[in-house]
Amino acid sequence: MILELADIRIQPGQQAAFEEAIQRGVATVIAQAKGFQGFKVNHSLESPERYVLMIYWTTLENHTVDFRQSEAFTQWRAIVGPFFAGPPTVEHFELVAKSN
Repeated sequence: MILELADIRIQPGQQAAFEEAIQRGVATVIAQAKGFQGFKVNHSLESPERYVLMIYWTTLENHTVDFRQSEAFTQWRAIVGPFFAGPPTVEHFELVAKSN
């Protein structure tokens, strides 16, 4: 399993609307994508305009090819993109260790 971690900064004062949009976007678009395994969204306590989106994919290519190169990516960005203060920073991770 691959973890996609997106560090997102949004425009000030848009937290409630963004939180609704990101949940709707995942449920209606990303959750239908090949290899989608689940997600989490966390909101920063210290930086009110900062969010971390974690999406779990079966393979790296499920995100970078199957999703990013599809019409679904355009639909996703149409839902959440208007809230972005700048482009999100996105990286991919493999699990090394975890607790029970």
